[in-house]
Amino acid sequence: MKPDEIEAVLQTAFNRCEIANCPLTDMQKQILLQVVEQIQGNSHLEVSPETNPLDELTPQELQAFLGYIKAQEEKNLSWKAQLLNDWLRENDSGEVQFIRDRYGLQWLNRIQPYHFNQYSEDTLILKVGDRIEVCNALWEWVQDDGPCPREWFTCIVIQIDEVQNGNESCTNCVVRFNNGAEYEIQGIYEWNRYNWRWI
Repeated sequence: MKPDEIEAVLQTAFNRCEIANCPLTDMQKQILLQVVEQIQGNSHLEVSPETNPLDELTPQELQAFLGYIKAQEEKNLSWKAQLLNDWLRENDSGEVQFIRDRYGLQWLNRIQPYHFNQYSEDTLILKVGDRIEVCNALWEWVQDDGPCPREWFTCIVIQIDEVQNGNESCTNCVVRFNNGAEYEIQGIYEWNRYNWRWI
């Protein structure tokens, strides 16, 4: 097949996934297109999809960037939208100005929520509409070496509630799976953090 024919087939597959209510993310589409290019020997990309863009930051830059993200999330603002707005308006982004000056828009577009998993568990706060994976350990007994292994299922966050109980609080989250089933995860940050992950 010619490159144009392969790309047309992939675009058809992407469209069918959307029609089937199982759309691929932009990152997934990009990875598939890159694989096809690599197979054909036409790839000029040196960055593999497995590379975490945050690894390219110095420790000081990473600390400043994570602090900025956390501050934006606490204000219920999208950190990425804030940065892009600064760039479009040519505003100074303060202590994260280095991202525009040194790394640029292509680097910023490579960042996905799951890239933060290895750096901080509480860097990003879930929002309605986020796609995550949850482990079957939430609803059934699983053991790493037992007959029921851990499995991960893709879902979408449809509701987030902070529950107050005296001086203590916890966050509950309702997710919807691809088959339409819904499930409430209690204490999503507090005691169930290891049973979900960003995708």
